[in-house]
Amino acid sequence: MKLQKIMAMTLAFGMLAACGKQGKEQTEESTTAEAEAMTATTTEENKDNTLSPEETQNGWELLFDGQSTDKWRGAHSETFPERGWYVEDGVLVVEAAEGEESGNGGDIVTKEEYTDFELSLDFKITEGANSGIKYYVTEQYNSGKSAIGLEYQVLDDDKHPDAKKGNNGKGTRTVSSLYDLIAAEGKEVNPVGEWNHARIVSQGGKVQHFLNGKKVVEYDRFSEEFAQRIQNSKYKDWEGFGVWESGHILLQDHGNQVFYKNIKVRELPAS
Repeated sequence: MKLQKIMAMTLAFGMLAACGKQGKEQTEESTTAEAEAMTATTTEENKDNTLSPEETQNGWELLFDGQSTDKWRGAHSETFPERGWYVEDGVLVVEAAEGEESGNGGDIVTKEEYTDFELSLDFKITEGANSGIKYYVTEQYNSGKSAIGLEYQVLDDDKHPDAKKGNNGKGTRTVSSLYDLIAAEGKEVNPVGEWNHARIVSQGGKVQHFLNGKKVVEYDRFSEEFAQRIQNSKYKDWEGFGVWESGHILLQDHGNQVFYKNIKVRELPAS
């Protein structure tokens, strides 16, 4: 009787241990599956040159999908430049041309024009580089070099001499500034060779520049203050500069190698 009781207890403990092991394995498998699912979701959300379902629902449109340049053309041209720009590994690249403005393929502009919009993109500069993201670009004027429009400056502040210039005061030609008009303030810039995130929001005349998630410029392009800044700038001779109702978005060829990706835009309701 005592032996039978011992055998029964041993069997019971064995069954409990097996159940515990099985439960642990199931828990570990479940946890692993959940982690893999979360990783897959995160990877998909962070994949370059794509839109999340939420972005699509909120009206975002890709201007560059990592392969095609179909939504762009050369400034003052009907086609995309045959040289000076190329796509590599999901990145849109403007080639170097010894720092000569529009010295290679020239600027590129969106085929569409925008009035109230939000633009988002990533850029990476090389040492000493200069480029720019322009908006409200018009092609009714031709400067002989870059097309005319408001510009979110893309620059190596440490190595490019433009960083020390500016008709509206110190810093008005530094990275993320409104070029030659308003200096960016409180910016946090990632070093040369690393990606930076730019965002421009324009609605009802109110415009904001963001760099790496932080607002660095804010202005009203229809204000008297802005008009005065225009008069103090290199743009004073271009009638209507900065106050056109709509315009193209532009990426500048300033003769230096610069990289762009995750270029997306959405139209905003007029305020």
